[in-house]
Amino acid sequence: MSGPVDAVVIVAVVAWVVVRQLRPRKVTGGRRWWLIPAVLVFMGLRQHGLIDPEHRQGAIGLMAVELLIAAAMGVAWAWSTRVWTEKDGAVWVQGGKATIGVWVAGVGARVALYGVGAAMGIHQETGSFMIGLAATLLIRTGVLVWRAQSVEPSYRTVS
Repeated sequence: MSGPVDAVVIVAVVAWVVVRQLRPRKVTGGRRWWLIPAVLVFMGLRQHGLIDPEHRQGAIGLMAVELLIAAAMGVAWAWSTRVWTEKDGAVWVQGGKATIGVWVAGVGARVALYGVGAAMGIHQETGSFMIGLAATLLIRTGVLVWRAQSVEPSYRTVS
């Protein structure tokens, strides 16, 4: 895929995910939560030039930092999301202002990382960003599922 198409895919996925997370959503046992991250990883890995062959060590280092940023962003995003239960026992989640702050900080850190790579003369493709975004989504979902399982009902039951 070309750079402009990749950019459109990335912007569309980020916009879709952020808009969805700002609305209250019921946590369900959905089986397709992994689909978008899997597609992003596939698109990222099939690109040629994921690692710049002329600057292999620097490119691998940048990719490692990208994944660390992705992991931190996923954890921060999950913890900035409000989790609660309704009277029927259903668990709900909703992101807020802190969620937007996490996204702004994460995107800013990734842009800065690309700037560092460019200053070092390392050729960077969008594949690493797609893989990082997939890691963010997977980690966020894992932490949220863990949090949702540990949330106590908002009502007391009689035993």
